[in-house]
Amino acid sequence: MRKIDLDSWERTDQFRFFRGFERPHYATTARIDVTRLLAERKAEGMNAYRACLYAIGAGLHAVPELCMRFEGDEVYAFDRLDLSMTVPREDGTFRYAYVSWQPDFVAFDAMAADLIDRARRQDALNANTGGLGVAYLSCMPWLDYSSINNAMPGPDDCVPRINWGKFVHVDRRWDMAMTIEVHHALVDGRQVGAYFAAVQDALDVI
Repeated sequence: MRKIDLDSWERTDQFRFFRGFERPHYATTARIDVTRLLAERKAEGMNAYRACLYAIGAGLHAVPELCMRFEGDEVYAFDRLDLSMTVPREDGTFRYAYVSWQPDFVAFDAMAADLIDRARRQDALNANTGGLGVAYLSCMPWLDYSSINNAMPGPDDCVPRINWGKFVHVDRRWDMAMTIEVHHALVDGRQVGAYFAAVQDALDVI
């Protein structure tokens, strides 16, 4: 983690402008092509859920602004984020798993499988205590949605939220909805577009 110098940061004006908003968050939903993942890689034994986790991590780390957080008027950049995802349990409740993203898919996949299994067996809901270097992920495999937003504790919450939905087969192609919700003080539409492009690239080569 390193502190951003606001005197030289090119986004300082936007940061200060949107920090004053009562509702500074916005969510963007796009369709992600998962044809290769489901038609080829899943058939070879790849876990589609963990592959999506990896691709989301790749998308976040491809865009520096998505790895930035603020506390008060101080902005920090993180080199590596933890991915926090909801883990469903048989009783209908859920727990959280925290997986540090890494660019090597095989290593990430093994670590994610282990940590998700551990989270599922925890007795109490384990809310985030790891600080700002995290992104929140939630899968909705029951629903092919068109838009979504998230519960936010207040205008100072700057952690991105990523949701993704049901795999849908249309015209010999598989795709899914994915949403990223961000704080406008840190992230503009250009960075959101770059995130979706990086997620797609990761899924196309994984």
